[in-house]
Amino acid sequence: MIDRILLNARIHTLNPAQPQATALALCRDRIVAVGDNDTIRGLVGPCTHADDLGGRPVIPGLTDAHIHWEGVARSLNTIDVFEVPSKQEALRRVAVRARKAGPGEWLVGRGWSQAYWRDHSAFPTAADLDSVAPDNPVYLGAKSGHAAWVNSAALRAAGITGSTPNPPGGSIHRDAEGRATGILLEAPAMNLVYNLIPEPTPEQVASWMGAAQQLAWQAGLTAIHDYDDPSCLVALQILRERGELGLRVVKNVNDPYIEHAHALGLRWGFGDHWLRIGGLKIFADGALGPRTALMIEPYENEPDNTGIAVTDKEEMAELVSRASAAGLPSTIHAIGDRAVHDVLDVYEQVRREEAARGIPPQALRHRIEHVQIIHPDDVHRLADLGVIASMQPIHATSDYEMAEWYWGERARWSYNWHAQLEAGAVLAFGSDAPVEPFEPVKGLYAAVTRRRPDGSPGPDGWYPEGRLDMQTALCAFTQGPAYAAGLEHDLGMIAPGFLADLVVLDRDLFAIEPDEILATRVLGTMVGGEWKHRLFD
Repeated sequence: MIDRILLNARIHTLNPAQPQATALALCRDRIVAVGDNDTIRGLVGPCTHADDLGGRPVIPGLTDAHIHWEGVARSLNTIDVFEVPSKQEALRRVAVRARKAGPGEWLVGRGWSQAYWRDHSAFPTAADLDSVAPDNPVYLGAKSGHAAWVNSAALRAAGITGSTPNPPGGSIHRDAEGRATGILLEAPAMNLVYNLIPEPTPEQVASWMGAAQQLAWQAGLTAIHDYDDPSCLVALQILRERGELGLRVVKNVNDPYIEHAHALGLRWGFGDHWLRIGGLKIFADGALGPRTALMIEPYENEPDNTGIAVTDKEEMAELVSRASAAGLPSTIHAIGDRAVHDVLDVYEQVRREEAARGIPPQALRHRIEHVQIIHPDDVHRLADLGVIASMQPIHATSDYEMAEWYWGERARWSYNWHAQLEAGAVLAFGSDAPVEPFEPVKGLYAAVTRRRPDGSPGPDGWYPEGRLDMQTALCAFTQGPAYAAGLEHDLGMIAPGFLADLVVLDRDLFAIEPDEILATRVLGTMVGGEWKHRLFD
């Protein structure tokens, strides 16, 4: 029985066997036929609902292959200092919230980066925050997610002083006299304060996720790959139990919790098409903004700084090897060229172990998250090892100035998804939200133009040889993530037998000039045959 048909559309199926169509038929949550209007009309039954799309373009549902979903949901309810243009503006926003806060109430926000300020290399201090919020502990996560800016009340609450030792894999920033400045680098140091912030209930987080989900549908997202902690999984399960989960979620397991997954015997793909287990998530290093990404050579003008190894190579090898033996692929954050190199060495070792057990590379779909800068000698190795390049095009346009400041001439090897494509690696694109907006249209624009919305750094984009064509970029937001999740026979294209996840746009991405991409509006988002967002009659 045909439940619904879509007619008079310009459908870009991304199916090589049938690239274009004008109509399709659905039964329950699946596509059962794709073709022309007359053929699909011939399948109509007495209970079939017909939608006339009036010639509008349709593409497969989009996936964000790297997102922090609980972080996104929480960010809707915190102090917004995302990309504020100055330290003074960040302080003004904290002051506004402080005036409304009760005694001792935590003030939490995120999104600042000194790269957007006049003195882009200087970190802010606890004293800055003390000037506007002396009595409330303040925690402001950096845009990168790899640094926090806290005030003196927060430092006191955590017992952090100049004599507090750096935790393994983290750093407490200190001034020339050895005093803690209020900047904490990498999660082990950040968590000294963050873990003191009162936790919301799972029901609160689920409610926030419901609001975030509406925004995701409006952006054309139908699926996400999440990298947050187990509290995110709890909230997602609440939504699933209530029948309110309307995004398909691959939930990766961060390494502090992997022992629990092993104890339960969880394997990759456990779950269903709505909520399923992904792989083991490890942090190899830090990030570019706080100069903690692990580098082969020091940062420009910082001869003693090569970044931070958040997880050392031997520990990574042990974690990945054990996860592989337990049926879990790994997905490793690596931004600096040394980190990427070390992760590739780990994967090379584990691939040998898998081959000895008779396991082919496609059975365990290992990933590197970000691959922001890679040594030219390592460019081919992801493809050779069958490792997925999980990258975020919007990082390139957001970060290119920092890349030039801190990496100098090496920046030509950074954010180069085209090099990975040429080498033969599978690309899976995302946003790293809330680090960047989770709007795929912005990612597509960055991938195709390598320019910011204001046109900088120029008409050809930053290192224009890294640009992609629209077909390839769109596949990296659809088919690449589907393959990474083991769902390439269910998601990523509009074809018979696939899940009915699709997006209706107000203009054809394949027919417009690149400058028009950012003006593209999502008019409809369908997940599992149901319209979750619809602006047309």
